[in-house]
Amino acid sequence: MTDSGLATLPASDRPETAARLRDALLAATFTADGLLDLLGAPAYAALARSETVPALRATRGDTPLETLVRLFLLQQPVPHARVAAVLPVEEALAAGWLTRAGGDEVAATVDVRPYGGPDGEDWFIVSDLGCAVGGAGGIGQRDEGVVLGVGGASTTLAGITVRAPVAAALDLGTGSGIQALHAAQHATRVTATDLNPRALHITALTLALSGAPAADLREGSLFEPVRDDETFDLIVSNPPFVISPGARLTYRDGGMGGDDLCRSLVQQAGERLTEGGFAQFLANWQHVAGEDWQDRLRSWVPRGCDAWIVQREVQDVTQYAELWLRDAGDHRGDPVEYQARYDAWLDEFEARKVKAVGFGWITLRRTGSAEPVVTVEEWPHPVEQPLGEAIRDHFERLDFLRAHDDAALLDSHFRLTAEVVQEQVGLPGAEDPEHVVLRQHRGMRRATKVDTVGAGFAGVCDGSLSAGRILDAIAQLVHEDPVLLRDRTPAQIRLLVEQGFLEPVG
Repeated sequence: MTDSGLATLPASDRPETAARLRDALLAATFTADGLLDLLGAPAYAALARSETVPALRATRGDTPLETLVRLFLLQQPVPHARVAAVLPVEEALAAGWLTRAGGDEVAATVDVRPYGGPDGEDWFIVSDLGCAVGGAGGIGQRDEGVVLGVGGASTTLAGITVRAPVAAALDLGTGSGIQALHAAQHATRVTATDLNPRALHITALTLALSGAPAADLREGSLFEPVRDDETFDLIVSNPPFVISPGARLTYRDGGMGGDDLCRSLVQQAGERLTEGGFAQFLANWQHVAGEDWQDRLRSWVPRGCDAWIVQREVQDVTQYAELWLRDAGDHRGDPVEYQARYDAWLDEFEARKVKAVGFGWITLRRTGSAEPVVTVEEWPHPVEQPLGEAIRDHFERLDFLRAHDDAALLDSHFRLTAEVVQEQVGLPGAEDPEHVVLRQHRGMRRATKVDTVGAGFAGVCDGSLSAGRILDAIAQLVHEDPVLLRDRTPAQIRLLVEQGFLEPVG
């Protein structure tokens, strides 16, 4: 153990050791699928919640997979002979992946967790012992320098990230390297930064053990490690976005007043993007008395960037404080100290006139347009992950709409997107529905009301006829002046295109 109370990390400059360990882990089916088969769904799900008892019960045998689960996931000492039958144990001891645990047993120095890549890759995420899943068990009570593993936030960010071949990607606040690992699959060069040097070391281990190319690892806060002349095609960040009094826990607390860290991150990203490049973040933001939260977020967007900001959840200040006090394990400690910390959170929010805190996604895209489009919306409903392709398509549709005035729009051809259904809502037995709803079963899974003309228009769109020709035919059917129909319908068509119900053809 080091002076900080954290275990010494394995050497990250021995790629041959990591390669041999990887081969051994795969040979024992120490993979996401292998774990599910061994543990069963209930124990597997419990392990994701950092509940280990079901997994301990399921690994009482002596197979290679059970040995590895006990060693790396459950952090149990295992007899040297059992480990030697599965891993190159002496090499792992020399490199620091394992340590002697007294007697004739060895123990892991880090948590190694199988993680399935988007195309079925078998990856391994390294994190500090007991920190594979953030928020469980009061991580913050032990040490502020811990490096967490896979959690809901990190998988959400990975799922919404636009995946396209790029020359350069930047992962700000890399942590255990999950985003850098994903980026390495489609970026020629990956740069990963973190204020915590321990996190950079663990990222190197994650990449090596997963068989991914090494990243350019740099220590520092936000964009500080990035040179002034550097730009990137993709920037991603799951930053320490928690709005808290002070910066007690570096893995989660922003360390700036209020939501200033997230605002700074977004505002500084624009000048770091190449033309057409994306920056994607998870963030918290304050709902301040007397301010429109949407206007507050619009003010964050840097010049020269389109933006799509989606608020996924809102908590009042008491819910928010309780969530993160529990994350740190404060509820399990001295009640007086817990109450004092709770008071400090509420004092901070009261001083800033904060009534609630929002959580969501922010996507920027660098655009050459003189009129960037900024969309800020609330969408707490289920979506289809991964969402990266849908996000890319959203910005491509913005380009189309920006380049087409109403006349050009009516000359264009459209197609109804996949898995859109129509629902008619009204009283039973009524001759006509009260309204018609179009509903998506893909992507954002939106639903939108349309009138009979909009429903008829969407239903006919198969790419063969221009929008104007379709409207002329509808006008004849409903006995309406085609000129008037052409005048009033483009706004509805624009909405259907913007929200992804219709896609331009050609």
